[in-house]
Amino acid sequence: MGFAESKSNSVGVVASMNVDYEWQRPYVEAVLETDRTKLPQRIEQAHASIQARIDELSRDHQGTPEERRAIDFALNCLMLLSKEIAMPNPQFSGASANPE
Repeated sequence: MGFAESKSNSVGVVASMNVDYEWQRPYVEAVLETDRTKLPQRIEQAHASIQARIDELSRDHQGTPEERRAIDFALNCLMLLSKEIAMPNPQFSGASANPE
């Protein structure tokens, strides 16, 4: 099963996943989004949710080291995903890299 095929039912996957933190739901939705036209909005929603949690943590000093690591990981993944969608959509024609 290919990557896009494994993400084809992302809504059902997100609904059935356990998320440890509320901010993770929009993050997971962004990571599992297969429609490149929807991806920028999903990434923006995930960033907003994570930033709201960061702001909350800075005010009340709650949260765990595990959550802070999860936030760092999620932000790094969103950065990579943002870079990926900024690149032109790759063409998978099945042709050889060195046609002769």
